[in-house]
Amino acid sequence: MELQDKVAVITGGASGLGRATVKRFVAGGAKCAIFDMNEEKGNALAAEHAGSVIYCNVNVTDEDSVKAGIDATMEAFGAIHINCNYAGIGNAKRTMGKKGPFPLKDFNLIINVNLVGTFNVLRLCAEKMAENEPFNKDGGRGVIINTASVAAYDGQIGQAAYSASKGGVVGMTLPIARDLSAIGIRCNTIVPGLIVTPLMMGGQEEMTPEIEQAIQPLSSQVLYPRRLGMPDEIAHLAQSIVENDYINAECIRMDGGIRMQPK
Repeated sequence: MELQDKVAVITGGASGLGRATVKRFVAGGAKCAIFDMNEEKGNALAAEHAGSVIYCNVNVTDEDSVKAGIDATMEAFGAIHINCNYAGIGNAKRTMGKKGPFPLKDFNLIINVNLVGTFNVLRLCAEKMAENEPFNKDGGRGVIINTASVAAYDGQIGQAAYSASKGGVVGMTLPIARDLSAIGIRCNTIVPGLIVTPLMMGGQEEMTPEIEQAIQPLSSQVLYPRRLGMPDEIAHLAQSIVENDYINAECIRMDGGIRMQPK
């Protein structure tokens, strides 16, 4: 599927991986709807690409909120062809720590945002994709791209909730692809390693010499190249998945060959 004249819903699109994907998709001729809760960054990015991007204040865990965002997207652009799910959160808590067992409410929050939120958005986007006229001879109507993490396979100390949530995203990729194949919708998952995002950079979008020095030790865990990944490299993979109609039901690790060692 070509990006030109297609419409993408991108959760977490106001910053980090989502922001990079918005920029890359717009450069390829697509329209984008940012589903995010950061109004300042979301509105700024929409203003930067006026006419091609809208911002919707969406809580991915709330059905009514997502439906409102989808309605706004349909009103602005008339269709949904692509859904990229980057919205996610994390925490670092041991199963049994100095203050007692992992609080269940904190575990549930991570699962609800990262796993349930992803499914909530993709199922409602798929409903709109099913209404599209096929855009190729294979009957394609849409593409869903979810985001997991190498923590789904190689979770570290304190990542029980995060790893469980991302493992769930990996686990649902194949059955969702099977469910949606009959109506021409593909589903794939990107599995990033260590990527330079605002979460890693204290909320900043751009790298500084100070931040680069602080995160340099992490680069030694990457086989090649000996550095952390950049958001646009993940966005580039998302573009490749959209454009290559034969990529379906895959969980694609993009981590420079990292194999994090337990500590």
